[in-house]
Amino acid sequence: MYMGTLGSQVMCDNIPGLVNKQRQLCRQHPKVMQAIGAGMRDWISECQHQFRNHRWNCNTTAREHNLFGRLLLRSSREVAFMYAISSAGVVHTLARACSRGELDSCSCDPRKTGSSRDARGSFEWGGCSDHVEHAVRFSQGFVDAKERKGRDARALMNLHNNRAGRKAVKRFMTLECKCHGVSGSCSVRTCWLAMADFRRTGDQLRRRYNGAAQVSVNQYGTGFTAAHAHFKRPSGNDLVYLEDSPDYCVWDPESGSMGTGGRVCNRTSRGVDGCEVMCCGRGYDTSRVSRSTKCECKFHWCCAVRCSDCQQQVDVHTCKDQT
Repeated sequence: MYMGTLGSQVMCDNIPGLVNKQRQLCRQHPKVMQAIGAGMRDWISECQHQFRNHRWNCNTTAREHNLFGRLLLRSSREVAFMYAISSAGVVHTLARACSRGELDSCSCDPRKTGSSRDARGSFEWGGCSDHVEHAVRFSQGFVDAKERKGRDARALMNLHNNRAGRKAVKRFMTLECKCHGVSGSCSVRTCWLAMADFRRTGDQLRRRYNGAAQVSVNQYGTGFTAAHAHFKRPSGNDLVYLEDSPDYCVWDPESGSMGTGGRVCNRTSRGVDGCEVMCCGRGYDTSRVSRSTKCECKFHWCCAVRCSDCQQQVDVHTCKDQT
């Protein structure tokens, strides 16, 4: 959040938590850092979307030097997801900024020239292919720099999840084409490689979170083994974590838990968004509120739909605070 508002030197010196290598890259590439700063909102929003109905909802705090407080001191499944989604967010943001011509250091993928083939036949590279490889290289140099200073278990965990996040972006690269020819005959195709919407990356990483592997470091300190004998060894696409998560039921600054007091819950659901699970058995309060909705919509020729504003009384259920 510092990145879009401060000058290059001041900006880089005032971002807490950066190591020397990161500050050096920050000073060398101020526009890149501003793009990353703007992109932070996107991956935080995606994280909050993925966990919107769960006890831990990727909530942020303005009271700490980092947005997630002491939660990042843990080595939990949730932290594994945060490292992966943030690393993926850096790649997605930079590749998109390159394609849009917003950065001097990169543009479209210069390797996508000439002719090529796919299952439908031959085509010519054209348009603007997203330069994901460039974004991946910068992400490796910048995001991973802090973890490479130490090779302990937590650093290995973070590096693994950073890589998994970058792979998730590359997984959904698609070939998009435009047809040329008489009457749309598609006798000639011009194609380019494009990233998918970031929601697909978020969905993929959420699935990886659900199947994340608890691990321990091997005897050489170079990689992981499954923490439990009956678990499979994680692949490079899996998320990994070292310690169990707190239950996130009550506010606990030491564990980074914000608690679920005041959270909205679904009284009729038996899932994780239900009041019994969300409120951790503490019960919930019910209040009646008035909401404005569109109603009595009619189509008018041509071409508009006009609606009335109707007031609807609804019950809202919120978890009781810790007593």
